[in-house]
Amino acid sequence: MIKYLDLQCINARHEPHLTEAVQRVVASGRYLHGPEVKAFETAFADRCGGGYCVGVANGLDALTLILLSLKEMHGWDDGDEVIVPAMTFFATGLAVVRAGLHPVFCDVDPTTYLMDIQNAEQKINLHTRVLLPVHLYGSMANMSELDELARRYGLHIVEDAAQAHGASDSEGNHPGQMSIAAAFSFYPGKNLGAMGDGGAVVTWDENLAEIVRRFANYGAEEKYVHQCFGINSRLDEVQASVLNVKLPHLDAENALRRHQAALYAKHIRESALTLPYGGEVPDGSVFHIYPLLVPCPETMQKQLLEMGVETLRHYPLPLHHQPAFENVWNGEIYPMSEYIAAHELSLPIGPHLTDDEIVRVAESVVHAYRETI
Repeated sequence: MIKYLDLQCINARHEPHLTEAVQRVVASGRYLHGPEVKAFETAFADRCGGGYCVGVANGLDALTLILLSLKEMHGWDDGDEVIVPAMTFFATGLAVVRAGLHPVFCDVDPTTYLMDIQNAEQKINLHTRVLLPVHLYGSMANMSELDELARRYGLHIVEDAAQAHGASDSEGNHPGQMSIAAAFSFYPGKNLGAMGDGGAVVTWDENLAEIVRRFANYGAEEKYVHQCFGINSRLDEVQASVLNVKLPHLDAENALRRHQAALYAKHIRESALTLPYGGEVPDGSVFHIYPLLVPCPETMQKQLLEMGVETLRHYPLPLHHQPAFENVWNGEIYPMSEYIAAHELSLPIGPHLTDDEIVRVAESVVHAYRETI
């Protein structure tokens, strides 16, 4: 069986350093607010191009904390609006609601699968405060165009970079460099994954970083003195030690993912199977997910499993079809988001796979498709 994700195999690549790092933390007796977190915050900020990094408990918290902090800084009202692509994981919209703001959906681009900037502009009104692009599947949104749009309407950009560790756009910008802040997740299956939950906020705004840190610490800057109703959201020392081991290898592992994407593009040659980005392999994409679009994803997924290939689907329900957003959705249709949701099939990709296994997956995909026609 070719697994979609094999965390045991991925983590074994970093041994014995992972075990040594965790044992060092256990022996230290310092499990929160210690040197491992500080070292990671510094290193990850540098890897993102500079600025400030605040380690938090998970990616959802990272995004929520950015929005809560901006809301306090600028005195936004409950219900002020944040424009979010309809095609993304549920956490993107959930963070907006948790911050007391209102998500407004827009469609995604048919080539990049990322925020459709023209459609987003149509959603802007007097209550709009934030454009929230999602760097879905590991490819960054067009930050230059988004920056121009945000400046024209006086909006902030907040990036959901949960799938974009080490990514860059066509101009070489990293998440957090052309926005007020970017939110990262270190869920174990991410390109930079911990051995549990973890997240981070990256920003060039020192004041925002301080407010995020305060909100993440029960709203307190000093012990037992709480300026606001914050939350408890901390990156712990064990997870930070794991991330410190893995971070130096991120670029090499992302390069391997791009290599594997090129192999898929070379060996999947069926016009009815839509390769991501038209079969191109963008230099800045980190291919957290390889999203193939196929006519009948459920059928093909079952066939591939019978052939010894495990796949997943990201994400079969766009935000506006999620039951939790029933009272948020205004009934508008988002054709591209719905098309991707109905046809997406994620192929295995990552450092746990060999070239031969990638070719086998590609050949299995072509064979499974031909069996269905």
